[in-house]
Amino acid sequence: MIRFLLKLIICALLAIGAGVAYLAMRSGDTVYTVHEWVSPQRFQQYDQLIRTVAEEHRIDPMLVKAVIWRESRFDPMKFGGAGERGLMQLTEGAAKEWAQDSRIADFRVEELMDPKVNVQAGTWYLARAMKRWSKQSDPVPFALAEYNAGASRAQRWAGGDDIVIPPNTFRDNIDFPGTRKYVDQIMARRDFYKRRGRM
Repeated sequence: MIRFLLKLIICALLAIGAGVAYLAMRSGDTVYTVHEWVSPQRFQQYDQLIRTVAEEHRIDPMLVKAVIWRESRFDPMKFGGAGERGLMQLTEGAAKEWAQDSRIADFRVEELMDPKVNVQAGTWYLARAMKRWSKQSDPVPFALAEYNAGASRAQRWAGGDDIVIPPNTFRDNIDFPGTRKYVDQIMARRDFYKRRGRM
């Protein structure tokens, strides 16, 4: 009887382990998913901020969180190689556009290390790109390409601002492999959050 129970427990643990491994592999980033399960406070600490700011800009909070995942892995102190800063890896120029639009006269680029400021500025920038591409059947890949590579490159890949093309055609037109991968990874992460029903 004891031997049978021991075998049953081992089988149950193996089944649970296999299920966890399968879910982690489906997430698109196994290491991140395991870290999220082990240390959820790091990966969920900005969820309320993301929801609030995303709601203000009428943008999917799961998309914003996916951008943060890809840009900084939730490290508010991350400093990029080209001067990008914080959770959403904003450049000084993008942040100044946000500050001007938000009528913040005394904005300093160092404030981008504050998660609240960074998420507000980054979400504004992403929402602006989404509006620019709102004529498309799915503006998300267009906006993400713009977020990563700039508006002029995204317009070149789309054939212009007013051209409506299928998202897959646009994706195929992206001649920067890094940007194509960036778009694919963020959309996959957003879809992962949606499948599990929470950020």
